[in-house]
Amino acid sequence: MNNRHKILFDPIKIGSLEIKNRFVLAPMGPGGMCNADGSFNKRGMDFYVERAKGGTGLLMTGVTMVENDIEKCALPSMPCPTLNPLNFITTANEMNERIHAYGAKIFLQLSSGFGRVSIPSIVGKTAVAPSEIPHRFLKGVTCRALTTEEVKTYVQKFVESAVIAKKGGFDGVEIHAVHEGYLLDQFAISFFNQRTDEYGGSLENRLRFACEIVQGIKAACGEDFPVSLRYSIKSFIKDWCKGGLPNEVFEEVGRDIPEGIEAAKMLVAAGYDALNADVGSYDSWYWSHPPMYQEKGLYLPYNEILKGVVDVPIISAGRMENPDLASDAIIEGKTDMIGLARPLLADAAIPNKIKAGAFDSVRPCLSCQEGCMGRLQTFATVSCAVNPACARENDYGIGKAEAAKHILIVGGGVAGCEAARVAAIRGHKVTLLEKDAQLGGNLLPGGVPEFKEDDHALVKWYVRELEALNVDVRCQTEATIETIRDFEAETVIVATGSTPKQLTVDGFKRVYSAEDVLLQKKDAGDSVVIIGGGLVGCETALWLKEQGKEVTIVEMQPDILSVGGPLCHANHDMLHDLIAFNAINVKCSASVIRGEADSIVVQTASHQEESIKADSVIIAIGYNSENTLAQALAFESMDVNVIGDANKVKNIMYAIWDAYEVARNL
Repeated sequence: MNNRHKILFDPIKIGSLEIKNRFVLAPMGPGGMCNADGSFNKRGMDFYVERAKGGTGLLMTGVTMVENDIEKCALPSMPCPTLNPLNFITTANEMNERIHAYGAKIFLQLSSGFGRVSIPSIVGKTAVAPSEIPHRFLKGVTCRALTTEEVKTYVQKFVESAVIAKKGGFDGVEIHAVHEGYLLDQFAISFFNQRTDEYGGSLENRLRFACEIVQGIKAACGEDFPVSLRYSIKSFIKDWCKGGLPNEVFEEVGRDIPEGIEAAKMLVAAGYDALNADVGSYDSWYWSHPPMYQEKGLYLPYNEILKGVVDVPIISAGRMENPDLASDAIIEGKTDMIGLARPLLADAAIPNKIKAGAFDSVRPCLSCQEGCMGRLQTFATVSCAVNPACARENDYGIGKAEAAKHILIVGGGVAGCEAARVAAIRGHKVTLLEKDAQLGGNLLPGGVPEFKEDDHALVKWYVRELEALNVDVRCQTEATIETIRDFEAETVIVATGSTPKQLTVDGFKRVYSAEDVLLQKKDAGDSVVIIGGGLVGCETALWLKEQGKEVTIVEMQPDILSVGGPLCHANHDMLHDLIAFNAINVKCSASVIRGEADSIVVQTASHQEESIKADSVIIAIGYNSENTLAQALAFESMDVNVIGDANKVKNIMYAIWDAYEVARNL
């Protein structure tokens, strides 16, 4: 182990409970991990045990509802101890005994629910809140204000749930949350709370709900039963459903830092033993669930403030898997513990690998949020784009094949690399042919912007894994039907990917693909018009603007980022807001109609012609499947599988998932 990283493995206490190291599985909604009676199912048990096995010292379970009457959720969605206490205790003990075998501790995160940020697929189209306020996602829906009696019922349900958790073998509980704009946070923030009873008005009254919860739990479970709090010192809310960006000057209408400091002091004084801290809210969701456009360690400046005003451990997540960043944060007094959420979805063994000095073997998280938050908000299940077995470790793992085969894979993008990795683990002899000089496919141009560096990290990871698995990788090797026949492979996997769609502009010659500009095969010049306002077009625009270039996006749809694969709200909203914040010129409901010597003529939404200065035009209108080889092989008498973009253009997640599914069954 690197000496610099030893502090990550120093024990620490939360209350009187000792944690073996500084790593925490940060809480994530445990969608798909519970039964209809609120107990953890086998999938959930295996998920948490796998992270304990991977070396994490403290596990936080994620949202666990304390009741299901006031805010009624479709079941199964999130766990709930009070629905069937006996079965919850029985299954929890089974899970926690296994977790404890690895020396890990586990807290059950208890939640009063969503309030105005309820997920329609789980809660439906009605919602509760502190006051009659607009719903975050459902336009035209006004939330019902909770009665005083209902608030007191919630407090009692928190206490009941904590007692059940203790009986179930949990080492403590975390209260969710004066954080991110969930129901408890809505009570704490004056912008949302217009109550006139004992739970509204002054800061003390607005925090009464959260304070009564910890006081009730301590009275019922004992002072030595640790209770942590999910906490946000700052909300980053400009207005209803509008967030503030990094470095943006705006008036905070949520909780700002001065009030956040006072609130933290009051909450710790009430009895909370740790603050699991971040910043943000559902109105600025890209802070609470940071996309790749956010800096790594983004919460550290805010949690350093908390470290200076309270005397309980501070837990910091926020893209913190790099051990140098994590160690320095503790040494410099910015935090006490390192929360890893999405990184531990991508690779459950990060702590063990860091301890073994093998961080380069960690499968990187892309912060794409496709398999985690994207699937949670759409399907109420959690997984990972780069780790298809996440949250189904035992049911969907990789076993040895009954008989080894020779597998030939054509294409070295993510689909081809994942298929090669899985097939090799299965025990097959694998040969991979790639026509270019290196592996990576579309990740090579896609990972050029600094904010997409983890795309290139994934490529490096695949190169390392395939080398360790003795996969015969042959770059600069074009596959033809003849060469494929010569290999006499028992199975052929075609993963030839996709190529950018092309477009010409009458009267203008300097028309390039986004790929050619990103790879610096073409010089875009200082004034650029990008045709296409999807993900590639917007990310390329942001990258060029950061270089000081004048950029215009021309998009035929009424808005940018409205076609192509759906993005997680956090990623979509942040990229959308960054385009505006960086003064990138956007022409929607518009089209390029011709070029002139040094400009492009655009027909605008009002059907007027507008000339825009341009040194180049960049085409970013999507991709076509590169399936020429697949079509040629269609009538060959051999076992052929077509995967990834060669089969259908989707995204990185489905390229990896499809490859995994096919290869694990060879």
